Amino acid sequence: EKKMLQRIYGTAFNTREELKEFLTRREEAQKRDHRKLGKELDLYSIQEEAGPGLIYWHPKGAAIRRVIENFWVDEHYRRGYQLIYTPHIARAKLWEISGHLNFYRENMYSPMDIEGQEYLIKPMNCPGHILIYRSKRRSYRDLPMRFAELGTVYRYERSGVLHGTLRVRGFTQDDAHIFCTMEQLKSEMSGVMELVQFMLSTFGFKEYDVNLATRPEKFAGSAEDWDMAEGTCAQVLKEMNIPYTIDEGGAVFYGPKIDIKIRDVLGRQWQGPTIQFDFNLPEKFNAIYIGQDGKEHYVVMVHRAVLGSLERFFGCLIEHYAGAFPVWLAPVQAAIMPIADRNHEYALSLKKLSWEKKIRVDIDLRNEKVGFKIREAQKEKIPYMLIVGDKEEEEKKISVRSRVKGDEGSTELDSFLSRITEEIEKKLL
Repeated sequence: EKKMLQRIYGTAFNTREELKEFLTRREEAQKRDHRKLGKELDLYSIQEEAGPGLIYWHPKGAAIRRVIENFWVDEHYRRGYQLIYTPHIARAKLWEISGHLNFYRENMYSPMDIEGQEYLIKPMNCPGHILIYRSKRRSYRDLPMRFAELGTVYRYERSGVLHGTLRVRGFTQDDAHIFCTMEQLKSEMSGVMELVQFMLSTFGFKEYDVNLATRPEKFAGSAEDWDMAEGTCAQVLKEMNIPYTIDEGGAVFYGPKIDIKIRDVLGRQWQGPTIQFDFNLPEKFNAIYIGQDGKEHYVVMVHRAVLGSLERFFGCLIEHYAGAFPVWLAPVQAAIMPIADRNHEYALSLKKLSWEKKIRVDIDLRNEKVGFKIREAQKEKIPYMLIVGDKEEEEKKISVRSRVKGDEGSTELDSFLSRITEEIEKKLL
């Protein structure tokens, strides 16, 4: 008689409390699922006719993206970055020089034929940035140069691994490349780490895990350069009191790398910022500068993203806040709700004044009871509800209701607008 063996997987817990906590966290994670909330809050979609892994940003999702982008751009200009744009396609020859055709081919889309030449859609922005660097003769006096781009790239991922906005086929990296000398590396690294900390804490991420990947057996560039770069990373992290773990020999062949995993409100890790040294591309593209000694030297190149990709970061934000975004990020910051049809005109005038102050307001003119409108706005997780009836219109006021605190009583529109403007400017969480 044959006995069938069946493998059963299970998770065991030491105590009833641990099991209870596990189930609560799982339930909480399901409630926060960015795919579920993305649909409920009308933030984005993936369209079957267009293909998997491609994100369509709806007006509300796009409003959040625009806020993130504007903030990102301002902070980069403030830190001496120069913003650039590079095309989405390039000749296969470019990807041959960069080495992508050799080591990254399986993640790239098939070539297209343009006038007998093969072109490929870009999986990375780096070759474009290095071409701009190389377009002029550079001297040590020009360095450091910091090029930044919100660059959209396309990578082939098998359909089985695609997951909402977290694993996609087309995404926008908040990409930058720093071209500097070895002597400037330490201050450039400190600048990048300071920007990473500032960006993450502004979005409400206070905890993260830092990983430094070191030299593998096969590597580009010299062992001295690697030692210098790894030592610089370690020194900067120590000086900034940032705890990190070392992934011995875990770097890719072209340079050491710092990876930062963000922890969300449930303590889950998300791949976020990344800083990658490159001893490969400057040599491949002969990217040089003229040193103080009048001789040619290969430029030191650092790739970095402080959010990772806008799509993945957006998914992370949705789950971290469970869709209830802080006022500065909320797609609709306040909803105006007239009580009766006769209050419509007054409500519309308030909307116009709010938009003039750059506050994102919506107006609910449906022929519904105000209680229904409030419940709908709560479901949409709108931070403020401004209720206007005959009394408010007569006194030229508004009744304010907060998503968190409930009814806050009546006030003048101007004083509400200065309050919300301050919340937005200070990026209160």
